[in-house]
Amino acid sequence: MTQQRMRQIFSDTDYVHRSGSPEELRAAEYLKAQCEALGVPARLEAFPVAMGEIQEAHVLADGKEIPCKGFFCCGSGEVEGELYYMPAQDPVSIAGARDKIVLMDGSGIGYFGYQDLMKAGAKGILFQYGNMYYPQRDIDERDLRAAVVGEERKVLCAMLHTADAVELLKNGVKRVKISIQQREWEGESHNVVAQLPGRREEWIVLSAHYDTTALSHGSYDNMSGCVGLLGVLDALKDKELNYGLRLVFCGSEERGLLGSKAYVRDHEAELEKIALNINLDMIGTWLGKFIARVSAEEKLAGYLGYMGAELGFPVEAKIGVYSSDSTPFADKGVPALSFARLASGNAAPIHCRYDLPELLSMEQMEKDVAFIAEFTRRMACAALCPVSREIPEKVKTELDEYLFRKRRG
Repeated sequence: MTQQRMRQIFSDTDYVHRSGSPEELRAAEYLKAQCEALGVPARLEAFPVAMGEIQEAHVLADGKEIPCKGFFCCGSGEVEGELYYMPAQDPVSIAGARDKIVLMDGSGIGYFGYQDLMKAGAKGILFQYGNMYYPQRDIDERDLRAAVVGEERKVLCAMLHTADAVELLKNGVKRVKISIQQREWEGESHNVVAQLPGRREEWIVLSAHYDTTALSHGSYDNMSGCVGLLGVLDALKDKELNYGLRLVFCGSEERGLLGSKAYVRDHEAELEKIALNINLDMIGTWLGKFIARVSAEEKLAGYLGYMGAELGFPVEAKIGVYSSDSTPFADKGVPALSFARLASGNAAPIHCRYDLPELLSMEQMEKDVAFIAEFTRRMACAALCPVSREIPEKVKTELDEYLFRKRRG
């Protein structure tokens, strides 16, 4: 794939396309058309996603209104209580949350943190987003995920800008009221699936997500991974392959890997025929190191290190779990890995207004795609895929922790 073609794809998808939105569907249809332009049929596979539209959201601090964004899918209503700043989630801090509106340090919360707050009797939660020294005052909009709520009750949640959160504490605010009205419904997101045939009745799945967060155009996170998939498709479409290749452009990754979870659920009967999952999540930046996180046997990490040395392409390959669409595959026993070029947030920020095509080097994209395509070719042309279908105990433990089945030690 030429640099000019890559630039065109980034330009064509330079808009917010968040989970379940018409814009996400537009991006899915665009990626489907790109596959078909390469001569490879593709299809959309729909799956349900919880949706919400905030009609009104207010946070009053001692009677003064503070700019906010309500969490969609957290319900509607009004709650008032004493403000309680909770920078940590240790048992002593959690114990102080009873009947309080809790102000957290971060922009989200995991399953166990939420469960602990609900059991402690928290009445509502305020989160914070942004850098108080930047001129822009964007506030991200998030959702209260079903995987976080579990069997517990929902409480109203809202996001503040960090500068306003600091002012609440400076001013000694005592009482806070959160008021949210929203419409909630079951919406639809889509995976885009394309396939190259192989001689065997088994295949390698390549994945990358294409959805964005509420503020981001998602060039780095993760249209770069989607361009990577298209580049691999372009490089291998005319090759004779032993293992077929199935490309899955995943929707709704930013809301908890919903697309890849839907794929492994809906294709459960086929999982035993998947020899390997290769996931791409954020490549091609001007700065940053290329990494592979391998949720499979340690030999694969070693192989990637050797291959990088052979080709003069540095790779930091380690065993572990990566927070992306490789995880649901590994959790179902499919050997998986994620490739990424990780750069500092100062050089390549994500989940914000600055995730734009300018973050990316087309020269580096070419190099990253060439390495990924060569690794894919070696695996797909192998007489027998050399990666053992075993997930190490260390990785299983990390999967249990990541997927909220076990608290982190």
